[in-house]
This record gives sequence, C-alpha cells and structure tokens, in this order.
Amino acid sequence: MELPDIDLSDVTGFWTRPPAEREAAFTRLRAEDPIRFFEERAVHYNETEILPAGPGYWAITRHSDIIEASRRADLFSSGIGGTQIADLPLEFNEFFGSMINMDDPRHARLRRLVSRGFTPRTLDRVSRQVEQVAARIVEDLARMGECDFVTEVAARLPLQIICEMMGIPENRHQEVFHLSNIILSQGDPEYIPEGENLLDALLVAGAGLAEIMNELSTARRAEPTDDITSILIHAEVDGERLNQAELASFFVLLCAAGNETTRNSISHGMVALTDNPDQRRVWLNDIDGVTPTAVEEMVRWASPVIHFRRTVTTDGARLGDKEFKAGDKVVLWYNSANRDEAVFENPHRFDVLRNPNDHIGFGGPGPHFCLGAHLARRQIGTMFRELLKRFPDIRTTGEPDRLRSNFINGIKHLPCSVS
Repeated sequence: MELPDIDLSDVTGFWTRPPAEREAAFTRLRAEDPIRFFEERAVHYNETEILPAGPGYWAITRHSDIIEASRRADLFSSGIGGTQIADLPLEFNEFFGSMINMDDPRHARLRRLVSRGFTPRTLDRVSRQVEQVAARIVEDLARMGECDFVTEVAARLPLQIICEMMGIPENRHQEVFHLSNIILSQGDPEYIPEGENLLDALLVAGAGLAEIMNELSTARRAEPTDDITSILIHAEVDGERLNQAELASFFVLLCAAGNETTRNSISHGMVALTDNPDQRRVWLNDIDGVTPTAVEEMVRWASPVIHFRRTVTTDGARLGDKEFKAGDKVVLWYNSANRDEAVFENPHRFDVLRNPNDHIGFGGPGPHFCLGAHLARRQIGTMFRELLKRFPDIRTTGEPDRLRSNFINGIKHLPCSVS
C-alpha cells in the first residue's frame, strides 16, 4: 500500500487484510511518515451510528517515540480521554479501564492498593496453581488428540488462573469468559449478535462481571479466605481502602486484560511454532533453557494489545520533530514498535533465542507498565513447557480465525492436533 491507501481507522477494511499486508503498511509508515495524522470514523453498528467521528489522531509508529510518550505521562495523559481512540464518557472509561484510564495521583493510589494483592508470597501460590492447571490441560489434550487450541488450551489457562486467584466459583468461569469476550470484541459479529447495540452489549457485559464481583466481595467480607478478593477488600494504604466500585472496575480490567493478552500470546505462539519448524527444534533441544527468551519473543510477535491512546496535556509537547497542541490525540501502535528495524534485527523473523528483546508487548516504560507482566510470563512459559515436553509435534492444522479488531490482536479459534 502507498501512504494515502493506509487507513488505520478502517476496522472492516484495513484490519481484515492479511497480517503481512498490515505489517508492510506499518513498515512504510515508520520509514516515510512515523507520526501521521488519521481521520476518525464514526462508529456504526448495524447501520446505526452509535458514536460520532472524533477530531482525528496522530499515529505514533516508531519504537523510540512510543517509549518517550510512555515515560512522559505528564505530557501524554491516559486520564483525560482514556486509552481508546474514540471519545467515551469519563465514567465509561473508568469503569472498563480502571487505573489504565487514570493519571497520577489517582492512578498511583489505586495501583498501590491493588498491588497488595500481588505480593511475592501470593504470586508464589499462584505459580503453583499455574503448574497444576497447565498439567490438567495437557492431560485433557492427550485424550482429545484434536481440539480448538484457543478455547481448550490458550484461553483456558488464564481464565482458570484469574478466576481461582479471585475466588470465582468454577460454575461461573465460562460466564466470565463469555462476558470478557464481549467487552473486547469491538463489535466482532461472533460476540455481538446482529441487531444488538454495541454500547448496550458492552454495558450489560461489564455489569455482569461487576455483579459477580459484588456478590463475591459481599461473601468475603463476611467470611474472608486467602484469595485475592479477600486481600483487596482489606488492603489499606495510608488509611485508604478500595471502595466497591473500584473493586468491581478492577475485576473487569483483570478479566479483560489478564485473560485476552495471555491467551493471545499463547495462541500466536502456537501459530509461530507451526510456521517456523526450525525454531521449534531450537526450543525442543533445550526446553527449560530456551523458554525465557521464547516467551519474550512470543509476546513481541503477538503484540496482543495493538494500541493505546494518549491525550496531549499542554501546547508544545514534542515527540521527535513533531510538536503537538493540548488536546491532540496520539495513538501508540505497539505492534509497529515491536517490528521496528531500528531496534530489532530481522524484526519479521520469529526467533526464540532473540536477545536483547526490548519489546513493548506489556506496554512502554512508565507508570502504566503492565502490573501482571510477571504472571503472564509465568503462564506462557509454563504452558509451553508442558506442551512441548508431552507433545513435541503439537501443531496447528488450519488457518487461525482472527478477531476483527484494531485494538486486540486476537485469535478466536485455532484447529490443533497432537499425536
């Protein structure tokens, strides 16, 4: 594509092209116009406009500029307009995005409180759960032989871990999975039935997750346990605690971000191993030794969150040679940064030994770096160690069914077989 043909706002056009074509477009953007302005489109669903077109945004596609914007949260705000390209009401952003749609000091307060549930002791216990769940998944896969890798493997691990961490009863796990899929669907017709209003569907799904947490937190206040819900209810920093709305909002974020990003890194990793048998052999020759670098490469390769938006806080803020005005939208395209030739040698090659690997698959440095990065790495690494040791020939048997989205690099279904 030539520059005028690239439209990052065209979800049903540009974002349904083959991945190689999209990556070629971002290569051109980085080389020829790394901070390019794009018009926004009104959001329609079933031919009904549900959000008007916004004022447009600047697409930031180079690794160095995204790193700088991530570090300078004082100049590039998450709280003013949220992290989605479209302008949504503040209450909507904070409910669905929790602290990722806030600036300091509110962001710092909430992150300190939530961090009380992610202590080394808690994460050690969760790591044992990860090993147990991964082992069960492998045993089930051995009996099946063939499966949908996404629903039976990649999605099942983070879903069970998040639910067990929070203390969600097993009979509600699939409900959590279904509701989180709707929230991150961006209107993909598999998750939003024809005739439904997209925003209404999102609100109903969010309310469903919030109700699950409200019921559970009420029970944990009466009878605390050792799950993270109990810890968060009683967490206190400088005399402050999470209120019920903050707790529910964080659960919505955890279900969406923690489930989708880990599952899509695992799914894209399985596709990459099938397409790159030489890298599979490298990993099989030293499974434990190669796993740490292979995990980082899978996250880079997948770039599960494609972008986040920031809003410029003051006139004169700069990235490179570009000067912005207060209120300008800038969109950080993580997928592009993770293929930047200035940072990664042979960036379009999947390399399980890649080192260094300065990817930003968990977001850029700064206050919004992913709180769950350590847990995500543990899940991805454990899952593939179990899979490769038991099924060295595991492979996909068909093309991935991709989510129609410019926000989540999702795979909905992936046929897979083992012998």
